[in-house]
Amino acid sequence: MEEEKECCPKFNPERWDKKTFNWENKLFVKEDLPVFFHIPSSKAIGQKIPKMINLATNANKLDEDKEETLMLFHDFSAFKSEILISVTGNVPEANNVSLSGTFMSRVYEGEFKAVPKFIKEMNKYLEENGKKAETYYIHYAYCPNCAKKFGNNYMILFAKIKD
Repeated sequence: MEEEKECCPKFNPERWDKKTFNWENKLFVKEDLPVFFHIPSSKAIGQKIPKMINLATNANKLDEDKEETLMLFHDFSAFKSEILISVTGNVPEANNVSLSGTFMSRVYEGEFKAVPKFIKEMNKYLEENGKKAETYYIHYAYCPNCAKKFGNNYMILFAKIKD
C-alpha cells in the first residue's frame, strides 16, 4: 500500500480561535497575486506558492512545526492580492517582509464565498471587545484536496487591530 504523502497538517481550531497575537516584525516571504473580484487564478497560486515554499525550504527557514506556518492571503482590492508565508528568517532570492501589530483571530468553517459573511461576524466580535480592524489576513487551513480528506474547510481570519 502506498504511503499517503502529508500535504496539509491536521488543523486544531482551538489553537487559533479567539486569540490575540502581538507580532513584532514577524517574518514572511511575499508574492503579489492577481485576482479577479477577489478570486485568484489557480494557475497563479500553483506557480507562486511552490516557488515560495521551495525558496524557504532550501534556505531552511520554514518552521519545523508545520501547524505554526501561516500562509496568509491579503486582498487590497477586487483585483490585487498578496500571499505571505511565515518563515523563521530572511530567505535569499525572496521578497522578505515583516508584520507588526496586534492581531485578533477567529476560526471559521465554510466555503470561500462565505468570507464576506465571516468578516461581518468578525467585525461584530471585535466591536464587542472594543476593537476595530485596520485590515484582514486570511489563512486557509487546508488545500482543496485536504479539505475533502479531513471533511472540513477551516480558515483563520486575522484582524490587524487599529491603534
